[in-house]
Amino acid sequence: MMNRFDDLLAHAATVKDRHILDLFAADPDRAARFSAEFGSWFFDFSKTSIDAAGLKLLIDLAEKTGVAARRDAMFAGEKINETEGRAVLHMAWRNAAEAITVDGHDVMPALRDTLGRMQDFAEDVRTGRFTGQGGRITDVVNIGIGGSDLGPVMASVACTSFADGPRLHFISNVDGAHAHDVLSGLNPETTLVIVASKTFTTIETMTNAETARAWMAAKVTDPAAQFAAISTATDRTAAFGIPPERVFGFEDWVGGRYSVWSPIGLSLMIGIGPGYFAEFHAGAAAMDRHFREAPLSENLPVLLALVGIWHNQVLGHATRAVLPYEQRLARLPAYLQQLEMESNGKRVSMDGADLPWHSGPVVWGEPGTNGQHAFYQLIHQGTRVVPCEFLLAARGREPYLEHQHLLLVANCLAQSEALLRGRSLAEATEIMAKKGLTGAELDRQARHRVFPGNRPSTTLLIEVLTPFTLGGIVALYEHRVFVEGVILGINSFDQWGVELGKELALALAPVLEGSSEGAGKDGSTLGLARRIRAARA
Repeated sequence: MMNRFDDLLAHAATVKDRHILDLFAADPDRAARFSAEFGSWFFDFSKTSIDAAGLKLLIDLAEKTGVAARRDAMFAGEKINETEGRAVLHMAWRNAAEAITVDGHDVMPALRDTLGRMQDFAEDVRTGRFTGQGGRITDVVNIGIGGSDLGPVMASVACTSFADGPRLHFISNVDGAHAHDVLSGLNPETTLVIVASKTFTTIETMTNAETARAWMAAKVTDPAAQFAAISTATDRTAAFGIPPERVFGFEDWVGGRYSVWSPIGLSLMIGIGPGYFAEFHAGAAAMDRHFREAPLSENLPVLLALVGIWHNQVLGHATRAVLPYEQRLARLPAYLQQLEMESNGKRVSMDGADLPWHSGPVVWGEPGTNGQHAFYQLIHQGTRVVPCEFLLAARGREPYLEHQHLLLVANCLAQSEALLRGRSLAEATEIMAKKGLTGAELDRQARHRVFPGNRPSTTLLIEVLTPFTLGGIVALYEHRVFVEGVILGINSFDQWGVELGKELALALAPVLEGSSEGAGKDGSTLGLARRIRAARA
């Protein structure tokens, strides 16, 4: 396979020793030229080493790899998830009116019917028309894993200031400590449990669901009366005791990590209400329209993706730090970690050939300013360059704490400036000389205080965090992952990498129980299993 990045690699080689600050010096309007805006979202990528020639090459790459055509095919309901023979239409759940056809059938009427049922049930829970066996529902526990957990968790934390319904709790890990710690503080008589598993067979989710049912059965006569399900396996939900009116399904053209817009978001809808949930949808729908209509050179998801391609595939920076300076976006890095790494962590192209370039980066991060006192040391002075993606709201939601928000904003801008500017040896020497140091000790101490600078970052700025602006942020990153996947030539919508470990776990259960010798297992795994059996004996 020809290396589609050759032109970019050649250009990068000619500018690799140039400082980003020099780009600002050469172009006083650089900040405006290397930023883009749509509605409530402003994206600044001027603090990267991309110059005008590099940006043109990147946009040419998006055109040559067919990003626009692939995007249009996705929105048209074509089966772009080729390894599974599926359409990719999570966007349909936030689509207001447009007909969307899959296999010649408009999927929107059934989808709207499900959304209406979700809204009715959410209002019944919120108003007390639906009650527990001890009174009004006070708490909702969502049991899921992966996309059935990360999306609702992330969004519920982000929308904390809009939550006026029952308290929301989440269980995902099969570790019994998770279920214990969540359930032990709740009243079974006033708790609603939502089990989120499309097939109703996900082992972690169903194990936790059985634990929750046993916990509830100790206090109520009919535990299933306080359960709802997000599933298409109506035979299994019925066997569990959940009636069809409390079962909400979605089609296989919605992948788990893209499913927060679907019934997987039911817990969020109950927590913030159908009105704010609709605003969450509306923000994402606005970003969908922008993605479909804006020229590539002004298109936020495309530009965000191209910056990622420049840093990873062209410059070879293997990781990406997501740094929200907004406490309520604390779970966004973990959400984006799954979105990017499960989608684009592949090693073969669409035709099954080995990928001749690196696929997606390692995505990680924490909210500011906490991260500044944890890992920013490595970002600023470490030997590897870590491109940083800052997210920031110009205003907080607590006017009486605006002085703290200004301090937060100042820290965010200062960190991106420090990464860009750095501190030279001469500057560090001057600082330490003023402290009275001289000679070799002055030189030694100064060298510890040098910051290389010239380290890239981007900033996504919104006015204030709301369900609407959150919806746009999530859709922006969804489409960014899509664009990167098209450019890399991979399928971003399957996830075969999660299968092998699950299969092996099932085979190991008898070994841990002592009913199997584990024929064919390696010595390390068998040795660990023996020690675990001995410890549990």
